Amino acid sequence: MTASAVDVVEPVLFLAQQEVARLLSVADCINLMSDAMAALARGEVHQPLRQIVSAPGAKGLLGLMPAYIGGADPVYGAKTGGFFPGNSALGLDPHQGCVLLFSGETGALMAVMSASEVTGIRTAAMTGLATRLLARPDASQLALIGSGHQAHWQLQAVAAARPLTSVKVAARSLASARAFVAVQQPAYGFAMEAVGSAEAAVRDADIVVTVTNAREPILLDAWIAPGTHINAVGSSTPAYCEIEPALMGRASLFVDRRESTLAESGDYLNALRAGLVSPASLRAEIGELVIGAHPGRGGANEVTLFKSLGMALEDVATAHLLYLRAKAARVGTWLPM
Repeated sequence: MTASAVDVVEPVLFLAQQEVARLLSVADCINLMSDAMAALARGEVHQPLRQIVSAPGAKGLLGLMPAYIGGADPVYGAKTGGFFPGNSALGLDPHQGCVLLFSGETGALMAVMSASEVTGIRTAAMTGLATRLLARPDASQLALIGSGHQAHWQLQAVAAARPLTSVKVAARSLASARAFVAVQQPAYGFAMEAVGSAEAAVRDADIVVTVTNAREPILLDAWIAPGTHINAVGSSTPAYCEIEPALMGRASLFVDRRESTLAESGDYLNALRAGLVSPASLRAEIGELVIGAHPGRGGANEVTLFKSLGMALEDVATAHLLYLRAKAARVGTWLPM
């Protein structure tokens, strides 16, 4: 490398979990995800399906999620991370790994970031965006199914999207739901209540979030009132499923990306095998709602469901914004390569 080339090489940013949280809130990230989904809908993003390595007998899986975002300041990026469901019992986030950011002009490594915090924030921001676009304007009662590592971000997202008046929380045990409520309630002005079952949580709800590691449906069609909006977040591979096939067949389905849903969503694939949905059942991608290519909710009594899988675009867009904010604030660890 020449001396002049050395002079222009930027140091690489390393951002830890706490620094990511300091630089970006869930509420901020909702608008970022709106812009990212619009870019996807306009064809400005190149993103292959993620690659999953699931070894026989292993306690978790490893995923590789790359993407390219064009425009005036193009970037490549990739999240390399594991999903280890048993981590919850150890007090660890099931999602582990890092997000890598590269210059779209030179290919130079720009940043390495904690994937756990990035994943939690951007996943919740997609919930917030979908709720903003699809829930009834007067929706105010949330049922939160799941109290694990991502639940607090999901609560923040829905609270940013709608003026909530009440939240009911159901978890694997009533004790877990109560513990979650005890920690979260002081941060909010609306009432939060722990309940003993998913059914008890959703009976009066007009917004539902499922964020669990369930392998069998935990949300049934019979429990859902007309006009409800559902964010199905927890199942992100074919082996996991939160939503009863009958409910998938009844609801108007919206997705982050059609291609990913058809290949990877256990909720969709279970309903497909039951003959209750088809590719034509996917009304639109969220980005198509953002750019006005699809109207979204069709009426006050329509049940809408956003199937969130997560994709590399969300990680890379988040990492790019974090890089710019960290550079401006001189936050993080900057090391020469």
